[in-house]
Amino acid sequence: MPKAFLFPELETEDREKLVNVASVPHRSPFRYPGGKTWLVPLFRRWMLSLPNRPATLVEPFAGGGIISLTAAFERLANRVVMAELDEQIAAVWQSILGGEAGWLAKRILSFDLSPESAKAERAKPAESRRGRAFQTLLQNRTAHGGILAEGAGVVKNGEKGKGILSRWYPQTIARRITNIEFVADRIRFVHGDGFDVLGEFKRDDEAVFFIDPPYTAGGKRAGSRLYTHSEIDHERLFSLCATLRGDFLMTYDNADEVRLLAQRHGFETKPVAMKNTHHAEMTELLIGRNLRWAHEGGIVRENPTPYRVLPQKAPLTRRGSAKRKKISARAAR
Repeated sequence: MPKAFLFPELETEDREKLVNVASVPHRSPFRYPGGKTWLVPLFRRWMLSLPNRPATLVEPFAGGGIISLTAAFERLANRVVMAELDEQIAAVWQSILGGEAGWLAKRILSFDLSPESAKAERAKPAESRRGRAFQTLLQNRTAHGGILAEGAGVVKNGEKGKGILSRWYPQTIARRITNIEFVADRIRFVHGDGFDVLGEFKRDDEAVFFIDPPYTAGGKRAGSRLYTHSEIDHERLFSLCATLRGDFLMTYDNADEVRLLAQRHGFETKPVAMKNTHHAEMTELLIGRNLRWAHEGGIVRENPTPYRVLPQKAPLTRRGSAKRKKISARAAR
């Protein structure tokens, strides 16, 4: 007898669309290399393969938080626990989830960005948590590659010669921030060590874990370039994952050292090819206890999201409103 689909609203036709990364909502206000938007279809597939909807999704190295946000918005788990050690990134999540999303959105919308104003703002000492949150997003959106680590340079040319403005879309960023408020009651944020959070939930058999640590294993330095806190004990992380009662999915750089760690702990691995926004083909490694849910082969494409600020619409007259209703009714037929 075929297994009943856990979420009927995603069955049949929509179920096939889960592999189309172009349709993935970009919910995070952050952007930088190492983000996991490209993984969202595979993450959904994993969550939907579980026998029951998890009570808790734990993400101990949250970063930009796209996986946690996806789980919260799409109710893939009853609640989400996301942790981040970095003080700058933590300030953003604490502000958004702590009732200051409106202030942060307004600050972004009202900021007149230029190379001079960005430099002056980033040089100021943050007077509050929400002020630090704004400075963090400003740096993330104006630095090369969105890098927050010390020493990151500022965008000069950018997309289509727009320079520092090429990744600064105030209305889009503000909308993402205010949208997160709608699911804030489903998210608990922890400013702390991901290992401690894993330890807190390791005996909870109704919790599942998405683990995406900085990639520094096997001599890789990408993590150290991108993040302030990049050095972690990879051996300790794998040993801790072996003690988790709930299921887990790890993503890692496809390095020999990582594959050996997985083999030593009895975990399955699956390389996944993906293309980033620069069309460079890369391979990442999925790690878990059972990866049968993952389809074989294929390239996951991380498509850049087109941003476009629509002009303000004039209020509709009664005649215009009636005309629009007629067009909508015709389209519905």
